[in-house]
Amino acid sequence: MSAKDARTFWFRDAVVYQIWPASYKDSNNDGIGDIQGIISTLDYVKSLGVNTIWLSPMYDSPQVDMGYDISDYQNVYPPYGTLQDMEELIRECLARGIKLILDLVINHTSDQHAWFQESKKNKDNPKRDWYIWRPAKYDAETGERIPPNNWRGALNQSAWTWDEATQEYYLHLFTPQQPDLNWTNDECRRTLYTDTIEFWLKKGINGFRVDTVNLYSKPMDFPDAPITDPDAKWQIGDSVFCNGPRMHEYLQEMGAIFAKYDAMTVGELPATPNVEDVIRYISAERSELSEIFQFDISILGRSAADFYATHPYTLKELKEVVERWQRFVEGTDAWPTVFLENHDLPRAISKYASDKPEHIAASGKMLALMETGLTGTLYLYQGQEIGMTNVPTTWSHEEYKDVIAINYYRDAATRSSNDPTVLKKTLEDINRQGRDNARTPMQWTAASNGGFSTDASTVPWMRANDNYTSINVAAQEDDEESVLAFYRKALAVRKQYASLLGRGEFRLLERDDQQVFKYVKIAEGGKDGDAGARAFAVLNFSDMPQEYQVPEEAGGSKARVLLGSLEDGQPGKLRAWEGRMYVYEP
Repeated sequence: MSAKDARTFWFRDAVVYQIWPASYKDSNNDGIGDIQGIISTLDYVKSLGVNTIWLSPMYDSPQVDMGYDISDYQNVYPPYGTLQDMEELIRECLARGIKLILDLVINHTSDQHAWFQESKKNKDNPKRDWYIWRPAKYDAETGERIPPNNWRGALNQSAWTWDEATQEYYLHLFTPQQPDLNWTNDECRRTLYTDTIEFWLKKGINGFRVDTVNLYSKPMDFPDAPITDPDAKWQIGDSVFCNGPRMHEYLQEMGAIFAKYDAMTVGELPATPNVEDVIRYISAERSELSEIFQFDISILGRSAADFYATHPYTLKELKEVVERWQRFVEGTDAWPTVFLENHDLPRAISKYASDKPEHIAASGKMLALMETGLTGTLYLYQGQEIGMTNVPTTWSHEEYKDVIAINYYRDAATRSSNDPTVLKKTLEDINRQGRDNARTPMQWTAASNGGFSTDASTVPWMRANDNYTSINVAAQEDDEESVLAFYRKALAVRKQYASLLGRGEFRLLERDDQQVFKYVKIAEGGKDGDAGARAFAVLNFSDMPQEYQVPEEAGGSKARVLLGSLEDGQPGKLRAWEGRMYVYEP
Protein backbone atom coordinates (compact mmCIF):
# COMPACT_ATOMS: atom_id res chain seq x y z
CA MET A 1 0.00 0.00 0.00
CA SER A 2 1.39 3.42 -0.88
CA ALA A 3 1.77 6.21 1.65
CA LYS A 4 -1.07 8.08 -0.05
CA ASP A 5 -3.37 5.05 0.24
CA ALA A 6 -2.47 4.65 3.93
CA ARG A 7 -4.11 7.94 4.88
CA THR A 8 -7.19 7.49 7.07
CA PHE A 9 -8.66 11.02 6.73
CA TRP A 10 -9.40 10.96 10.48
CA PHE A 11 -9.45 14.75 10.51
CA ARG A 12 -12.84 14.82 8.77
CA ASP A 13 -14.55 13.90 12.04
CA ALA A 14 -12.29 16.05 14.22
CA VAL A 15 -13.49 18.73 16.61
CA VAL A 16 -10.43 20.89 17.19
CA TYR A 17 -9.85 23.13 20.21
CA GLN A 18 -7.26 25.85 19.68
CA ILE A 19 -5.06 26.83 22.62
CA TRP A 20 -3.12 30.12 22.70
CA PRO A 21 -0.43 29.17 25.23
CA ALA A 22 0.38 32.61 26.65
CA SER A 23 -3.24 33.19 27.68
CA TYR A 24 -4.56 29.75 28.55
CA LYS A 25 -3.44 28.63 32.05
CA ASP A 26 -0.55 29.84 34.18
CA SER A 27 0.63 26.99 36.44
CA ASN A 28 3.64 28.69 38.04
CA ASN A 29 2.35 32.21 38.72
CA ASP A 30 4.70 34.10 36.44
CA GLY A 31 1.79 35.74 34.61
CA ILE A 32 2.26 33.72 31.41
CA GLY A 33 0.39 30.58 30.41
CA ASP A 34 2.44 27.42 30.07
CA ILE A 35 2.45 23.80 28.94
CA GLN A 36 1.95 22.41 32.44
CA GLY A 37 -1.13 24.61 32.69
CA ILE A 38 -2.44 23.02 29.48
CA ILE A 39 -1.76 19.52 30.82
CA SER A 40 -3.73 20.33 33.98
CA THR A 41 -6.85 21.10 31.90
CA LEU A 42 -6.83 18.17 29.46
CA ASP A 43 -9.72 16.44 31.22
CA TYR A 44 -11.74 19.65 30.87
CA VAL A 45 -10.93 19.84 27.16
CA LYS A 46 -11.93 16.22 26.65
CA SER A 47 -15.20 16.84 28.53
CA LEU A 48 -16.23 19.34 25.87
CA GLY A 49 -16.46 16.63 23.23
CA VAL A 50 -13.23 17.74 21.61
CA ASN A 51 -10.90 15.12 20.12
CA THR A 52 -8.04 17.28 18.80
CA ILE A 53 -6.01 20.20 20.18
CA TRP A 54 -4.30 22.79 18.01
CA LEU A 55 -1.52 24.38 20.04
CA SER A 56 -0.43 27.78 18.75
CA PRO A 57 3.33 28.49 18.58
CA MET A 58 5.17 27.34 21.68
CA TYR A 59 8.64 27.35 20.06
CA ASP A 60 11.54 29.41 21.36
CA SER A 61 11.08 32.97 20.18
CA PRO A 62 11.88 36.61 20.97
CA GLN A 63 8.07 37.07 20.92
CA VAL A 64 8.01 40.10 18.64
CA ASP A 65 4.88 38.57 17.06
CA MET A 66 3.65 36.26 19.82
CA GLY A 67 5.78 33.31 18.77
CA TYR A 68 5.31 33.57 15.02
CA ASP A 69 8.92 34.75 14.98
CA ILE A 70 10.70 31.48 15.73
CA SER A 71 14.36 31.39 16.78
CA ASP A 72 14.57 27.62 17.43
CA TYR A 73 12.08 25.12 15.98
CA GLN A 74 13.29 22.29 18.24
CA ASN A 75 13.01 24.05 21.57
CA VAL A 76 10.28 25.65 23.64
CA TYR A 77 9.91 29.29 24.70
CA PRO A 78 11.22 29.04 28.29
CA PRO A 79 8.26 30.76 30.02
CA TYR A 80 6.03 28.09 28.43
CA GLY A 81 8.19 25.21 29.59
CA THR A 82 10.70 22.76 28.17
CA LEU A 83 10.97 20.17 25.43
CA GLN A 84 10.31 17.58 28.14
CA ASP A 85 7.05 19.35 29.00
CA MET A 86 6.02 19.12 25.36
CA GLU A 87 6.83 15.41 25.30
CA GLU A 88 4.67 15.00 28.42
CA LEU A 89 1.83 16.92 26.76
CA ILE A 90 2.01 14.60 23.75
CA ARG A 91 1.85 11.55 26.03
CA GLU A 92 -1.04 12.92 28.11
CA CYS A 93 -3.06 13.80 25.01
CA LEU A 94 -2.49 10.31 23.63
CA ALA A 95 -3.61 8.76 26.94
CA ARG A 96 -6.95 10.60 26.62
CA GLY A 97 -7.49 9.85 22.95
CA ILE A 98 -6.83 13.48 22.02
CA LYS A 99 -4.79 14.21 18.92
CA LEU A 100 -2.37 17.15 18.94
CA ILE A 101 -1.43 19.46 16.09
CA LEU A 102 1.11 22.28 16.22
CA ASP A 103 1.59 25.49 14.29
CA LEU A 104 4.02 25.20 11.39
CA VAL A 105 5.59 28.60 10.69
CA ILE A 106 8.04 28.20 7.83
CA ASN A 107 7.51 31.14 5.51
CA HIS A 108 9.87 33.07 7.78
CA THR A 109 11.95 32.77 10.92
CA SER A 110 12.96 35.21 13.63
CA ASP A 111 15.89 37.44 12.79
CA GLN A 112 17.45 35.87 15.91
CA HIS A 113 17.41 32.38 14.39
CA ALA A 114 20.91 30.97 13.89
CA TRP A 115 20.25 30.62 10.16
CA PHE A 116 19.57 34.33 9.72
CA GLN A 117 22.45 35.31 11.96
CA GLU A 118 24.71 33.38 9.59
CA SER A 119 22.95 34.72 6.50
CA LYS A 120 23.56 38.35 7.43
CA LYS A 121 27.29 37.93 8.19
CA ASN A 122 28.42 38.44 4.60
CA LYS A 123 27.36 37.80 1.02
CA ASP A 124 29.54 34.70 0.74
CA ASN A 125 28.13 32.93 3.80
CA PRO A 126 26.72 29.45 2.96
CA LYS A 127 23.35 30.49 4.46
CA ARG A 128 23.16 33.82 2.64
CA ASP A 129 20.84 32.30 0.04
CA TRP A 130 18.57 30.78 2.69
CA TYR A 131 16.88 34.19 2.89
CA ILE A 132 15.89 36.70 0.22
CA TRP A 133 18.51 39.42 -0.22
CA ARG A 134 18.46 41.97 -3.02
CA PRO A 135 20.46 45.08 -3.93
CA ALA A 136 18.95 48.53 -3.65
CA LYS A 137 17.31 50.46 -6.43
CA TYR A 138 17.86 54.19 -6.82
CA ASP A 139 15.34 56.88 -7.60
CA ALA A 140 15.96 58.17 -11.13
CA GLU A 141 15.35 61.80 -10.12
CA THR A 142 16.80 62.10 -6.62
CA GLY A 143 19.30 59.27 -6.56
CA GLU A 144 17.79 58.18 -3.25
CA ARG A 145 18.26 54.51 -2.29
CA ILE A 146 14.92 52.68 -2.39
CA PRO A 147 13.78 49.08 -1.76
CA PRO A 148 13.64 46.53 -4.60
CA ASN A 149 9.86 46.97 -5.01
CA ASN A 150 6.79 48.61 -3.50
CA TRP A 151 5.50 45.67 -1.42
CA ARG A 152 3.96 46.57 1.91
CA GLY A 153 4.79 44.66 5.09
CA ALA A 154 2.45 43.90 7.98
CA LEU A 155 3.19 47.16 9.79
CA ASN A 156 2.25 49.42 6.86
CA GLN A 157 5.92 49.85 6.02
CA SER A 158 8.14 48.53 3.24
CA ALA A 159 8.47 44.75 3.16
CA TRP A 160 12.23 45.26 2.78
CA THR A 161 14.80 46.28 5.40
CA TRP A 162 18.25 47.64 4.60
CA ASP A 163 21.25 45.87 6.11
CA GLU A 164 24.04 48.38 6.41
CA ALA A 165 26.75 45.79 6.99
CA THR A 166 26.21 43.88 3.74
CA GLN A 167 24.65 46.70 1.75
CA GLU A 168 21.53 44.80 0.67
CA TYR A 169 17.85 44.62 1.53
CA TYR A 170 16.18 41.50 2.96
CA LEU A 171 12.50 40.63 2.44
CA HIS A 172 10.01 40.31 5.29
CA LEU A 173 6.31 40.13 4.46
CA PHE A 174 5.59 40.55 8.16
CA THR A 175 7.65 42.50 10.71
CA PRO A 176 11.32 43.38 10.05
CA GLN A 177 12.17 40.80 12.73
CA GLN A 178 10.59 38.03 10.58
CA PRO A 179 12.79 37.60 7.48
CA ASP A 180 11.32 35.42 4.73
CA LEU A 181 13.05 32.16 3.87
CA ASN A 182 14.15 31.45 0.31
CA TRP A 183 12.28 28.33 -0.69
CA THR A 184 14.06 28.09 -4.03
CA ASN A 185 17.17 27.01 -2.11
CA ASP A 186 16.96 23.21 -2.05
CA GLU A 187 19.13 22.78 1.05
CA CYS A 188 17.04 25.29 2.99
CA ARG A 189 13.84 23.54 1.98
CA ARG A 190 15.08 20.04 2.84
CA THR A 191 16.26 21.27 6.24
CA LEU A 192 12.85 22.77 6.93
CA TYR A 193 11.25 19.41 6.19
CA THR A 194 13.54 17.45 8.52
CA ASP A 195 14.05 19.97 11.33
CA THR A 196 10.59 21.48 11.62
CA ILE A 197 8.15 18.87 10.28
CA GLU A 198 9.61 15.40 10.84
CA PHE A 199 11.24 16.38 14.14
CA TRP A 200 7.79 16.85 15.70
CA LEU A 201 5.96 14.11 13.82
CA LYS A 202 8.51 11.61 15.13
CA LYS A 203 7.68 12.79 18.65
CA GLY A 204 4.09 11.75 18.12
CA ILE A 205 2.10 14.82 17.14
CA ASN A 206 -0.66 14.35 14.58
CA GLY A 207 -0.25 17.26 12.20
CA PHE A 208 0.01 21.00 11.76
CA ARG A 209 -1.90 24.18 11.22
CA VAL A 210 0.28 25.63 8.48
CA ASP A 211 0.85 29.36 8.77
CA THR A 212 0.60 31.54 5.63
CA VAL A 213 0.76 28.39 3.50
CA ASN A 214 0.59 30.05 0.08
CA LEU A 215 3.46 32.52 0.52
CA TYR A 216 6.46 30.22 0.13
CA SER A 217 6.84 30.66 -3.62
CA LYS A 218 7.45 34.26 -4.65
CA PRO A 219 8.01 35.53 -8.20
CA MET A 220 11.78 35.83 -8.00
CA ASP A 221 11.90 38.89 -10.27
CA PHE A 222 9.94 40.71 -7.53
CA PRO A 223 7.61 42.90 -9.63
CA ASP A 224 5.84 45.87 -8.08
CA ALA A 225 2.37 45.30 -6.67
CA PRO A 226 -0.56 47.04 -8.36
CA ILE A 227 -1.25 50.48 -6.92
CA THR A 228 -4.52 50.07 -5.03
CA ASP A 229 -3.92 52.96 -2.63
CA PRO A 230 -2.62 55.99 -4.57
CA ASP A 231 -1.91 57.85 -1.32
CA ALA A 232 0.34 55.11 0.07
CA LYS A 233 4.02 54.63 -0.64
CA TRP A 234 3.81 50.87 -0.11
CA GLN A 235 1.15 48.67 -1.69
CA ILE A 236 -0.59 45.44 -0.68
CA GLY A 237 1.09 42.69 -2.69
CA ASP A 238 -1.15 39.67 -2.07
CA SER A 239 -2.04 39.37 -5.73
CA VAL A 240 1.67 39.14 -6.57
CA PHE A 241 3.27 37.05 -3.85
CA CYS A 242 0.44 34.67 -2.85
CA ASN A 243 0.04 31.39 -4.76
CA GLY A 244 3.39 31.71 -6.53
CA PRO A 245 4.74 29.62 -9.42
CA ARG A 246 6.23 26.72 -7.40
CA MET A 247 3.70 26.63 -4.58
CA HIS A 248 2.12 23.28 -5.47
CA GLU A 249 5.49 21.67 -6.11
CA TYR A 250 6.58 22.52 -2.57
CA LEU A 251 3.33 21.35 -1.02
CA GLN A 252 3.49 18.02 -2.81
CA GLU A 253 6.97 17.50 -1.39
CA MET A 254 5.57 18.22 2.06
CA GLY A 255 2.44 16.18 1.42
CA ALA A 256 4.50 13.03 0.90
CA ILE A 257 5.91 13.49 4.41
CA PHE A 258 2.51 14.13 5.97
CA ALA A 259 1.02 11.06 4.26
CA LYS A 260 3.76 8.86 5.68
CA TYR A 261 2.65 9.81 9.21
CA ASP A 262 -1.11 10.00 8.45
CA ALA A 263 -0.83 13.61 9.62
CA MET A 264 -3.47 16.28 9.01
CA THR A 265 -2.69 19.77 7.79
CA VAL A 266 -4.91 22.83 7.77
CA GLY A 267 -3.46 25.70 5.80
CA GLU A 268 -3.96 29.39 6.38
CA LEU A 269 -4.79 30.45 2.82
CA PRO A 270 -5.20 34.21 2.35
CA ALA A 271 -5.93 35.95 -0.96
CA THR A 272 -7.27 32.87 -2.76
CA PRO A 273 -10.83 33.77 -3.73
CA ASN A 274 -11.38 31.28 -6.58
CA VAL A 275 -12.88 27.95 -5.63
CA GLU A 276 -10.91 26.09 -8.30
CA ASP A 277 -7.64 27.40 -6.85
CA VAL A 278 -8.62 26.36 -3.33
CA ILE A 279 -9.57 22.85 -4.50
CA ARG A 280 -6.09 22.39 -5.96
CA TYR A 281 -4.63 22.84 -2.50
CA ILE A 282 -6.91 20.37 -0.72
CA SER A 283 -7.81 17.71 -3.27
CA ALA A 284 -7.16 14.37 -1.58
CA GLU A 285 -5.79 12.97 -4.82
CA ARG A 286 -3.16 15.72 -5.04
CA SER A 287 -2.00 15.03 -1.45
CA GLU A 288 -0.96 18.57 -0.57
CA LEU A 289 -3.05 19.88 2.33
CA SER A 290 -5.89 18.19 4.21
CA GLU A 291 -7.98 21.35 4.37
CA ILE A 292 -7.67 25.13 4.56
CA PHE A 293 -9.03 28.11 6.41
CA GLN A 294 -10.74 30.40 3.92
CA PHE A 295 -11.31 33.79 5.49
CA ASP A 296 -14.33 35.24 3.71
CA ILE A 297 -16.40 34.94 6.88
CA SER A 298 -13.84 36.77 9.00
CA ILE A 299 -13.44 39.67 6.59
CA LEU A 300 -17.15 40.46 6.54
CA GLY A 301 -17.47 44.10 7.45
CA ARG A 302 -13.76 44.76 7.03
CA SER A 303 -12.05 46.95 4.46
CA ALA A 304 -9.91 45.13 1.91
CA ALA A 305 -7.24 47.81 2.12
CA ASP A 306 -7.19 48.29 5.90
CA PHE A 307 -7.15 45.50 8.48
CA TYR A 308 -9.04 47.58 11.05
CA ALA A 309 -11.40 49.72 8.98
CA THR A 310 -14.93 48.42 9.39
CA HIS A 311 -18.32 48.86 7.73
CA PRO A 312 -21.74 47.25 8.22
CA TYR A 313 -22.53 43.91 6.64
CA THR A 314 -25.84 42.09 6.27
CA LEU A 315 -27.11 38.71 7.39
CA LYS A 316 -27.60 37.88 3.72
CA GLU A 317 -23.87 38.38 3.14
CA LEU A 318 -23.09 36.10 6.08
CA LYS A 319 -25.44 33.42 4.78
CA GLU A 320 -23.92 33.51 1.33
CA VAL A 321 -20.38 33.22 2.65
CA VAL A 322 -21.40 30.17 4.70
CA GLU A 323 -23.19 28.68 1.69
CA ARG A 324 -20.22 29.26 -0.63
CA TRP A 325 -17.69 27.55 1.62
CA GLN A 326 -20.06 24.78 2.69
CA ARG A 327 -20.85 23.76 -0.88
CA PHE A 328 -17.57 24.38 -2.71
CA VAL A 329 -16.36 20.81 -2.14
CA GLU A 330 -19.49 19.09 -3.49
CA GLY A 331 -18.57 16.62 -6.20
CA THR A 332 -14.87 16.77 -5.27
CA ASP A 333 -12.51 14.85 -3.00
CA ALA A 334 -11.79 17.97 -0.90
CA TRP A 335 -12.95 18.82 2.63
CA PRO A 336 -14.11 22.07 4.31
CA THR A 337 -13.47 23.67 7.68
CA VAL A 338 -15.94 25.35 10.04
CA PHE A 339 -14.78 28.19 12.31
CA LEU A 340 -15.76 31.59 13.64
CA GLU A 341 -12.85 32.36 15.96
CA ASN A 342 -9.08 32.03 16.22
CA HIS A 343 -6.12 33.95 17.66
CA ASP A 344 -6.25 36.58 14.88
CA LEU A 345 -9.97 37.35 14.98
CA PRO A 346 -12.43 39.23 17.18
CA ARG A 347 -14.73 37.18 19.36
CA ALA A 348 -17.67 35.69 17.46
CA ILE A 349 -20.39 36.93 19.81
CA SER A 350 -19.16 40.50 19.42
CA LYS A 351 -18.82 40.28 15.64
CA TYR A 352 -21.73 38.12 14.48
CA ALA A 353 -24.31 38.44 17.26
CA SER A 354 -24.74 40.65 20.35
CA ASP A 355 -22.38 41.20 23.26
CA LYS A 356 -24.88 43.23 25.22
CA PRO A 357 -24.79 41.58 28.68
CA GLU A 358 -28.39 40.44 28.43
CA HIS A 359 -27.76 38.73 25.07
CA ILE A 360 -24.29 37.19 25.49
CA ALA A 361 -25.40 33.71 26.62
CA ALA A 362 -28.16 33.45 24.01
CA SER A 363 -25.82 34.66 21.27
CA GLY A 364 -23.10 32.20 22.23
CA LYS A 365 -25.49 29.25 22.18
CA MET A 366 -27.14 30.29 18.92
CA LEU A 367 -23.74 30.52 17.19
CA ALA A 368 -22.79 27.15 18.67
CA LEU A 369 -25.92 25.60 17.19
CA MET A 370 -25.18 27.15 13.80
CA GLU A 371 -21.61 25.82 13.74
CA THR A 372 -22.27 22.33 15.04
CA GLY A 373 -24.76 21.76 12.22
CA LEU A 374 -22.27 22.62 9.47
CA THR A 375 -20.22 20.20 7.38
CA GLY A 376 -16.46 19.99 7.84
CA THR A 377 -13.81 19.83 10.51
CA LEU A 378 -15.04 22.05 13.36
CA TYR A 379 -12.62 24.45 15.08
CA LEU A 380 -13.28 26.13 18.42
CA TYR A 381 -11.04 28.67 20.09
CA GLN A 382 -10.34 28.76 23.82
CA GLY A 383 -13.07 30.64 25.66
CA GLN A 384 -15.53 30.38 22.79
CA GLU A 385 -17.19 27.54 24.67
CA ILE A 386 -18.06 29.86 27.59
CA GLY A 387 -19.07 32.87 25.49
CA MET A 388 -16.04 35.11 25.88
CA THR A 389 -16.41 38.49 24.15
CA ASN A 390 -14.34 41.36 22.81
CA VAL A 391 -12.65 43.56 25.39
CA PRO A 392 -14.59 46.58 26.69
CA THR A 393 -14.67 49.72 24.57
CA THR A 394 -13.48 51.64 27.63
CA TRP A 395 -9.96 50.21 27.43
CA SER A 396 -7.23 52.66 26.46
CA HIS A 397 -4.73 51.95 23.70
CA GLU A 398 -2.06 51.14 26.34
CA GLU A 399 -3.88 47.88 27.16
CA TYR A 400 -3.33 46.40 23.69
CA LYS A 401 -0.30 44.14 23.22
CA ASP A 402 -0.51 43.08 19.58
CA VAL A 403 2.32 44.54 17.50
CA ILE A 404 -0.04 45.36 14.63
CA ALA A 405 -2.49 47.22 16.90
CA ILE A 406 0.31 49.16 18.58
CA ASN A 407 1.79 50.28 15.28
CA TYR A 408 -1.63 51.07 13.79
CA TYR A 409 -2.47 53.39 16.68
CA ARG A 410 0.99 55.01 16.62
CA ASP A 411 0.74 55.61 12.86
CA ALA A 412 -2.69 57.20 13.28
CA ALA A 413 -1.35 59.44 16.03
CA THR A 414 1.56 60.52 13.84
CA ARG A 415 -0.49 61.13 10.70
CA SER A 416 -3.18 63.09 12.52
CA SER A 417 -0.89 64.98 14.93
CA ASN A 418 -2.82 63.32 17.77
CA ASP A 419 -6.20 64.53 16.58
CA PRO A 420 -8.63 63.28 19.30
CA THR A 421 -11.37 62.49 16.78
CA VAL A 422 -9.03 60.38 14.65
CA LEU A 423 -7.61 58.56 17.68
CA LYS A 424 -11.09 57.82 19.05
CA LYS A 425 -12.12 56.25 15.71
CA THR A 426 -8.80 54.34 15.53
CA LEU A 427 -9.33 52.88 18.98
CA GLU A 428 -12.91 51.90 18.09
CA ASP A 429 -11.68 50.07 14.99
CA ILE A 430 -8.99 48.25 16.98
CA ASN A 431 -11.59 47.27 19.55
CA ARG A 432 -13.88 45.80 16.89
CA GLN A 433 -11.27 43.94 14.85
CA GLY A 434 -8.15 43.69 17.01
CA ARG A 435 -6.39 40.38 17.51
CA ASP A 436 -6.03 41.07 21.24
CA ASN A 437 -9.75 40.42 21.70
CA ALA A 438 -8.97 36.72 21.42
CA ARG A 439 -5.74 36.89 23.42
CA THR A 440 -6.95 37.99 26.84
CA PRO A 441 -6.46 35.38 29.59
CA MET A 442 -8.83 32.43 29.62
CA GLN A 443 -11.56 32.95 32.20
CA TRP A 444 -11.55 29.95 34.54
CA THR A 445 -13.10 31.37 37.72
CA ALA A 446 -14.40 34.61 39.23
CA ALA A 447 -11.15 34.99 41.18
CA SER A 448 -8.60 37.67 40.34
CA ASN A 449 -7.78 37.74 36.60
CA GLY A 450 -10.29 34.99 35.97
CA GLY A 451 -8.26 32.35 37.79
CA PHE A 452 -5.71 32.39 34.98
CA SER A 453 -2.93 32.13 37.58
CA THR A 454 -3.18 30.07 40.75
CA ASP A 455 -1.95 33.01 42.85
CA ALA A 456 -4.49 35.83 42.81
CA SER A 457 -1.73 38.40 43.29
CA THR A 458 -0.03 37.52 40.00
CA VAL A 459 -0.26 40.17 37.29
CA PRO A 460 -0.90 38.46 33.92
CA TRP A 461 1.02 39.41 30.79
CA MET A 462 -2.20 40.93 29.46
CA ARG A 463 -5.19 42.32 31.29
CA ALA A 464 -8.13 39.97 31.65
CA ASN A 465 -11.44 40.94 30.08
CA ASP A 466 -13.47 42.84 32.69
CA ASN A 467 -16.40 40.40 32.44
CA TYR A 468 -14.45 37.43 33.88
CA THR A 469 -16.42 37.70 37.13
CA SER A 470 -19.62 36.68 35.33
CA ILE A 471 -18.28 34.72 32.33
CA ASN A 472 -16.03 31.88 33.47
CA VAL A 473 -15.78 28.09 33.45
CA ALA A 474 -16.52 27.60 37.16
CA ALA A 475 -19.74 29.62 37.00
CA GLN A 476 -20.98 27.54 34.07
CA GLU A 477 -19.90 24.03 35.09
CA ASP A 478 -23.07 23.36 37.09
CA ASP A 479 -25.41 25.59 35.11
CA GLU A 480 -27.43 23.47 32.69
CA GLU A 481 -28.46 26.59 30.73
CA SER A 482 -24.92 27.93 30.31
CA VAL A 483 -23.03 28.37 27.07
CA LEU A 484 -20.59 25.69 28.25
CA ALA A 485 -23.36 23.16 28.91
CA PHE A 486 -24.85 23.86 25.50
CA TYR A 487 -21.54 23.32 23.71
CA ARG A 488 -21.18 19.94 25.39
CA LYS A 489 -24.72 18.99 24.40
CA ALA A 490 -24.35 20.29 20.84
CA LEU A 491 -21.03 18.53 20.23
CA ALA A 492 -22.51 15.27 21.52
CA VAL A 493 -25.43 15.66 19.09
CA ARG A 494 -23.01 16.43 16.24
CA LYS A 495 -21.12 13.23 17.00
CA GLN A 496 -24.33 11.19 17.20
CA TYR A 497 -25.55 12.55 13.84
CA ALA A 498 -22.16 12.80 12.16
CA SER A 499 -23.31 11.68 8.70
CA LEU A 500 -26.07 14.29 8.72
CA LEU A 501 -24.50 17.26 10.50
CA GLY A 502 -20.74 16.91 10.18
CA ARG A 503 -20.67 15.19 6.78
CA GLY A 504 -23.98 16.04 5.11
CA GLU A 505 -24.71 18.54 2.36
CA PHE A 506 -25.81 22.12 3.06
CA ARG A 507 -28.80 23.87 1.51
CA LEU A 508 -29.51 27.52 2.26
CA LEU A 509 -33.14 28.65 2.58
CA GLU A 510 -34.62 32.14 2.27
CA ARG A 511 -31.37 33.94 1.58
CA ASP A 512 -32.98 37.40 1.51
CA ASP A 513 -34.35 37.20 5.06
CA GLN A 514 -32.27 39.70 7.04
CA GLN A 515 -33.24 38.45 10.52
CA VAL A 516 -33.41 34.65 10.33
CA PHE A 517 -30.84 32.18 8.98
CA LYS A 518 -32.34 28.84 7.87
CA TYR A 519 -30.59 25.88 6.37
CA VAL A 520 -31.29 22.22 5.65
CA LYS A 521 -28.78 19.37 5.83
CA ILE A 522 -29.01 16.29 3.63
CA ALA A 523 -27.41 13.14 5.02
CA GLU A 524 -24.09 12.02 3.57
CA GLY A 525 -24.72 10.20 0.31
CA GLY A 526 -28.24 11.59 -0.01
CA LYS A 527 -29.66 13.74 -2.78
CA ASP A 528 -32.08 16.62 -3.15
CA GLY A 529 -35.63 15.33 -3.28
CA ASP A 530 -34.95 11.82 -1.98
CA ALA A 531 -36.67 10.35 1.07
CA GLY A 532 -33.58 10.34 3.29
CA ALA A 533 -32.86 11.96 6.65
CA ARG A 534 -32.84 15.73 6.96
CA ALA A 535 -31.85 18.31 9.55
CA PHE A 536 -33.21 21.85 9.67
CA ALA A 537 -31.58 24.73 11.55
CA VAL A 538 -33.35 28.04 12.18
CA LEU A 539 -31.37 30.87 13.78
CA ASN A 540 -32.62 34.26 14.92
CA PHE A 541 -29.88 36.81 14.20
CA SER A 542 -31.81 39.66 15.78
CA ASP A 543 -32.91 40.98 19.16
CA MET A 544 -36.58 40.76 18.18
CA PRO A 545 -38.90 37.70 18.27
CA GLN A 546 -39.29 35.86 14.97
CA GLU A 547 -41.64 33.19 13.60
CA TYR A 548 -40.91 30.27 11.29
CA GLN A 549 -42.20 26.96 9.92
CA VAL A 550 -40.29 23.73 9.39
CA PRO A 551 -40.23 23.33 5.59
CA GLU A 552 -41.71 20.24 3.98
CA GLU A 553 -38.31 19.41 2.47
CA ALA A 554 -37.05 18.93 6.04
CA GLY A 555 -39.99 16.83 7.18
CA GLY A 556 -42.48 19.58 8.05
CA SER A 557 -44.68 18.55 10.96
CA LYS A 558 -43.01 15.13 11.09
CA ALA A 559 -39.66 16.61 12.10
CA ARG A 560 -38.75 16.68 15.79
CA VAL A 561 -36.64 19.12 17.77
CA LEU A 562 -33.11 17.80 18.08
CA LEU A 563 -31.52 20.76 19.80
CA GLY A 564 -32.71 24.12 21.12
CA SER A 565 -30.38 26.86 22.26
CA LEU A 566 -32.76 28.21 24.90
CA GLU A 567 -34.90 26.32 27.38
CA ASP A 568 -38.70 26.15 27.06
CA GLY A 569 -38.75 27.10 23.41
CA GLN A 570 -42.10 27.41 21.62
CA PRO A 571 -42.52 25.69 18.24
CA GLY A 572 -42.64 28.16 15.40
CA LYS A 573 -41.33 31.05 17.52
CA LEU A 574 -37.83 32.25 18.35
CA ARG A 575 -36.79 34.71 21.01
CA ALA A 576 -33.89 37.13 20.53
CA TRP A 577 -30.74 35.30 19.37
CA GLU A 578 -32.39 31.89 19.73
CA GLY A 579 -31.73 28.88 17.52
CA ARG A 580 -33.36 25.50 17.04
CA MET A 581 -32.45 22.37 15.11
CA TYR A 582 -34.89 19.72 13.88
CA VAL A 583 -34.29 16.25 12.53
CA TYR A 584 -36.46 14.16 10.24
CA GLU A 585 -35.73 10.43 10.00
CA PRO A 586 -38.21 8.62 7.70
